[in-house]
Amino acid sequence: MPELSHRRRMLVLAICCMSLLIVSLDNTVLNVALPALQRELHASVAGLQWTIDAYTLVLASLLMLSGSTADRIGRRRVFQAGLVIFTVGSLLCSLAPSLSLLVVFRMVQAIGGSMLNPVAMSIITNTFTDPRERARAIGVWGGVVGISMAAGPLVGGLLVDSVGWRSIFWINLPVGLAALLLTMRFVPESRAPKPRRTDPVGQVLVVVLLGSLTYAIIAAPDAGWASPRILFFAALAAVALAALIRYEPRRPEPLIDVRFFRSAPFSGATAIAVSAFAALGGFLFLSTLFLQDVRGLSALRAGLWMLPMAAVTFVCAPLSGRLVGSRGPRFPLLLAGVAMTASGVLFAVLDAETSNVTLLTGYVLFGLGFGFVNAPITNTAVSGMPRAQAGVAAAVASTSRQIGSTLGVAVIGAVLASGVGTASYRAGFVAASRPAWWILTGCGVCVLVLGWVTSGRWARGTARRTAERLAAPEAVPERAGSPIH
Repeated sequence: MPELSHRRRMLVLAICCMSLLIVSLDNTVLNVALPALQRELHASVAGLQWTIDAYTLVLASLLMLSGSTADRIGRRRVFQAGLVIFTVGSLLCSLAPSLSLLVVFRMVQAIGGSMLNPVAMSIITNTFTDPRERARAIGVWGGVVGISMAAGPLVGGLLVDSVGWRSIFWINLPVGLAALLLTMRFVPESRAPKPRRTDPVGQVLVVVLLGSLTYAIIAAPDAGWASPRILFFAALAAVALAALIRYEPRRPEPLIDVRFFRSAPFSGATAIAVSAFAALGGFLFLSTLFLQDVRGLSALRAGLWMLPMAAVTFVCAPLSGRLVGSRGPRFPLLLAGVAMTASGVLFAVLDAETSNVTLLTGYVLFGLGFGFVNAPITNTAVSGMPRAQAGVAAAVASTSRQIGSTLGVAVIGAVLASGVGTASYRAGFVAASRPAWWILTGCGVCVLVLGWVTSGRWARGTARRTAERLAAPEAVPERAGSPIH
């Protein structure tokens, strides 16, 4: 792809950020609308979990396929298709007459969303070739998540209180249409020099693994953790994982290239993404239900309470990108881990939600941590990888985020459902929130420890050797029976 002018590169970045905005905004807006959905559609806690997890589950299952497909047939083409499908899915969600159809239409949205974020990141990686400029661009990209977190609760609360929960999906329509028209005009087409072949068996195994695991976690509080149905789906997830680990290294061009994980920074970024986004998904789910169902706040007032958290994320995300560009990922990751852990401890040990001051402090700390964690994840995932495989590398990072978000909502929702069922809703919720906060604290500790271990000299050496192997023309994945070093 020829070098673009600075103005054209900025336009491409803006278009990619628009796609991230509607995908991120969709989830933050929906979280505020959960109690309204619960009342109008008579949804249980499990039903609320599925309105979020149906989206993130499909998204996580298809991101790598979308990334490799974009590398093969054209990134702009796949990006445009994603905008169309996501916009149509948003319209269908606004018209859903039941919870079941809303979940189905959320899955349609997710099919389109899977073609947006990893492909947009691949477009950014191929547009901004200078490492420092790319790190800053990724920082801006991460800042859009902060914008969505800031605008989502406010816009969602205002729309839910004044028009109804269906209106939260309308905001995707004009943004999606504008991004589509601008993409057709300004985004250049790009492909990988050597397209990767499809891997249908690997794709099916990923879908079975994530789907069965998520179902088992969400359904367990009602069915019982030892029920035959839950044990069956848990076993199915384990079998799918084992088959995936055994099958993928045998493929000449696998869906998941295990060689990527020889890089300690890449493996660390993947695990940190799961931990950080599990914390985010669980934090938003828990906070929204607490503010509206326990404290009795309106959707708008609940959104105002979460505004400080979102505002801090918005400020810190671009700063994190600049720090990654100038000093590397270690400092932002350590700061993120400390802040997220402190936030969890504040709620788990000191009952932060019982006081307005400590509640606000906990929200600000979490926003600080999440604001610093996103840029190093993305930059580490794509930096050092051959540009020809940028789509796949970015898709792995994006998949890790969605897996984390899916598991966060599923696990925290399951903990809440188990506790709420043992007493009155308010008392049960407060009792069940304590172990839920400890789980979120553990996610922060994972970010801290992994950030330290996978960002030092040894880790950088593994990344360098991995990039050399991936770039070598003769390098191929291991065949069956050969060791994975």
